[in-house]
Amino acid sequence: MDARTGVAGSGPDLRPVPYRGGGFRPVKIRFVGLAVFFLLIAVWELGSQTGVISDLVLPAPSEAFAAFRYLVESGQIWLHLGASLQRLAIGWTLGTALGVAVGLMVGLFSLARAGLLPLVSALFPIPKIALLPLFVIWFGIGEGSKVATILFGSFFPTVIATYGGVDNVDRTLIRMGQSFGLSWWSIVRKIVLPGAMPAILSGCRISASIAIILLVAAEMIGAEYGVGAYVLMAGSLFATDQLLAGVAILSMLGLVVSWLIGRAERWLLRWRS
Repeated sequence: MDARTGVAGSGPDLRPVPYRGGGFRPVKIRFVGLAVFFLLIAVWELGSQTGVISDLVLPAPSEAFAAFRYLVESGQIWLHLGASLQRLAIGWTLGTALGVAVGLMVGLFSLARAGLLPLVSALFPIPKIALLPLFVIWFGIGEGSKVATILFGSFFPTVIATYGGVDNVDRTLIRMGQSFGLSWWSIVRKIVLPGAMPAILSGCRISASIAIILLVAAEMIGAEYGVGAYVLMAGSLFATDQLLAGVAILSMLGLVVSWLIGRAERWLLRWRS
């Protein structure tokens, strides 16, 4: 192979060598996800219209859309969605911020690891929904118990993802920074945090999904407004079209949160491209 031309062989058998350094980078294919989604909706609607799928078991997408349109036209969606977004924003933001802070402490300080890691490992497997009645006793049946449930559920996945990301940072880079005389804070800011950021953002994705699940569970106990309260009311009345409309709202909420975290990943991890 000629090092200057990148061509293998010699004489008449010269041929270009294909580039194989893609690094398993995913290829973005547009509109495939939307096509699959609309195909499933079309099959579902066809099954409902032909009677293959009973309306008592699963209403048609058109009926669920009519219930959703009534929510929008009556203005009830803004009451339910506004209450849920407020609880989710406060609980998840506080839980994630505390989780990142504690995770960094566990990952960077031996004393914090020895003292906090056993506690985190013991409390993380506990189903957070099981603690909701206890939070109601502590904080009352109002907003405090709902925010505390979301905060508690978001905190532990973020802690584990953060200190795991810190542990997986290449130690050779840290030793190199020490060899060049960088301060402790410079090493943390320029080496440890960028190296741990993919794991931290993955933890944020997981904690956001858990937060939405806990939001619904918390709103089913003593909440007048909220998507979870709306779903509970629809289920109690056996209004399956309204129930599916509420589930669709939760699905769209999850998609929006995932899109926002994806945008944050592109901005914070732009150094990898």
